[in-house]
Amino acid sequence: MSPFISDGASAINMSDNLPTVLLLGPPYVFKFYEKQFSEKYSFLKPWESSMPLLQFLSAHGGSVKAAFCSGTSYITSDVLQNLPELRFITTSSAGLDCIDLRECKQRGVKVANAGSIFSQDVADMAVGLLIDVLRRVSAADRFVKAGLWNQKGDYPLGHKLGGRQVGIIGMGSIGLEVAKRLNAFGCVISYTSRNKKPPVNFPFYPHVQELAAKCEILVICCALTDQTRHMIGKSVMLALGRNGIIVNIARGAIINEKDLVECLLNREIAGAGLDVFEHEPDVPEELFELDNVVMTPHHAVMTEESTRDLFELAVGNLDAFFSNKPLMFEV
Repeated sequence: MSPFISDGASAINMSDNLPTVLLLGPPYVFKFYEKQFSEKYSFLKPWESSMPLLQFLSAHGGSVKAAFCSGTSYITSDVLQNLPELRFITTSSAGLDCIDLRECKQRGVKVANAGSIFSQDVADMAVGLLIDVLRRVSAADRFVKAGLWNQKGDYPLGHKLGGRQVGIIGMGSIGLEVAKRLNAFGCVISYTSRNKKPPVNFPFYPHVQELAAKCEILVICCALTDQTRHMIGKSVMLALGRNGIIVNIARGAIINEKDLVECLLNREIAGAGLDVFEHEPDVPEELFELDNVVMTPHHAVMTEESTRDLFELAVGNLDAFFSNKPLMFEV
């Protein structure tokens, strides 16, 4: 029997000697460690096929027991219905908003995420974006490189970070790391979360608008859920005020992007540091010319160190699943 199945557009490795894993996304870590992954598993790669995803899964996914997906791969009930033998999903993301967890539970499909692997890297990026907005680092860099220092003289002043009132939305592992870093800068920390965290000594506000009214800066670290989608809208931004800054390293849809653009253009808030967007990779063009907005391409988790750690976690979890051993960061 040939080790390949062809649909007329792609060849799919189906070696009998290696466990088969469905690859959705694909996770960015796969691009860096494809050779190492492929030494241990045989991968189904739907994106190499000309077939629509559900048709591909119906044709080739009937016996698949494990899937490895990116944080933007939607695993819906329709996808799961075409994977009748699926028993395990591991995702390269800490977020789970793209996976139908209720359907997974009903079907007995275990799910594991990236846990706290990225927490320190994402917290570093959050602080970096905030400092960049306050001190105008990226804007000043463009000013110098455009040769404007000689022409226009000194660049406008920025603002200090120390002593700022910072509200953290979501006090999970990333929120805690952000709080630790900003506390060391001398910022005054408060937070909101689904529940008050007894070990956390910072002031807690049960409602995000109340938190915004008490702060100059909001750092978004929470998960995207039905409850948090568009949670940061115009009323929250107006409560934050004209000197307010928003940093988002969570999920783009937590912010009502239309309201954000409007408030920035009308100077109803002072700036934003954004690593995530509502309709990635599309970004509102109105933000391109704003020096008080710093943007990165959903890159907060991506360091060489975290990518290596994620590879080891993914391999460890897949090995554990196929060996019937306990999983790491099981949801």
